[in-house]
Amino acid sequence: MSGHVVITGGSAGVGRAAASAFAAKGWRVTILARETRRLAAAAAQVEKEGGAALSVPTDVADPDAVEAAASKAEQAHGEIDVWVNSAMVTVYSQIWDITAEEFRRVNDVTYLGQVYGTMSALRRMRPRNRGTIVNVSSALAYHGLPLQAAYCGAKFAARGFTESLRGELLHDGSNVRVTLVVLPAVNTPQFDWARNKLPHRPRPVPPVYQPEAAADAILRAAETAPRELVLGRSSLQLVAGSMAAPGIVDQVLAAQGPGGQQSPEPAQMRADNLFEPAPGDFASHGRFDDEALPAGGSIALGAVRGASAAIGTALLAALAFAAYTIGRRRNDRLRDIDMRIDHDQ
Repeated sequence: MSGHVVITGGSAGVGRAAASAFAAKGWRVTILARETRRLAAAAAQVEKEGGAALSVPTDVADPDAVEAAASKAEQAHGEIDVWVNSAMVTVYSQIWDITAEEFRRVNDVTYLGQVYGTMSALRRMRPRNRGTIVNVSSALAYHGLPLQAAYCGAKFAARGFTESLRGELLHDGSNVRVTLVVLPAVNTPQFDWARNKLPHRPRPVPPVYQPEAAADAILRAAETAPRELVLGRSSLQLVAGSMAAPGIVDQVLAAQGPGGQQSPEPAQMRADNLFEPAPGDFASHGRFDDEALPAGGSIALGAVRGASAAIGTALLAALAFAAYTIGRRRNDRLRDIDMRIDHDQ
């Protein structure tokens, strides 16, 4: 299978890895993102992988810009067969330290960016009665994680929007397909360019997967269009655990989430990508190559919804044990750092 795919957020991270994965299969790839240098680098990588590339500077929070980019994409590459909504931004912070403007910006990009991309795709796919929309989501769309309220709220909203759209397409008997890809923690530049108000550098909660694993899941979703596709054991555990025993998940994440999302290194003063593109030659990978897993199994979420509460509880127990072990080790390191800082002062 090949054709024309549009990928938002395709200049770095998961989106860039997905662009390469589609290109390797011979797809024509249109990449939407804000930063022109990284767009050019991503397009060159697509060409190197064997695909035809078009890069269009676009802020997905602007619906007119998204619609104009969709028109350029069809003029250059023809009919859009697949639209992948992958763009996101986040803020690492306690809720009371986030401004209304920051909340709004995360929502505009991470939620409404998917809405605007989907609307532009639908304007083209519905009259033709064919096409696939892939909304890239997260396990955090099923249970909120402390210190990422803005991102989790946006992902919850995008998931609800996707479910409503699916129902409307089913009601109309449309052949347009919509699918949700549920990702775990992924080794992307997010942890080096996201806005951070924490005392330490942000990091993904283990286990961490390489962006190529996420790209493979997105490609599979584009080809087979399952209702939802969950990548990785940790995502499966969080989704099932939240269904079976959400109160226990609350306690586990409250205890281990804050420490698990911070590296021992103190936070650095640097430019972030919340309102403007962050400077730097970022690509698909972040700084966690030494621990990231190259691949992860994926499963259609219908199988999870049909699982018994006993299975969900077993998965939750595994999640709790892993979180306890990882979090205790990391919290010990952070406590040692704080003690050294207090001693120096």
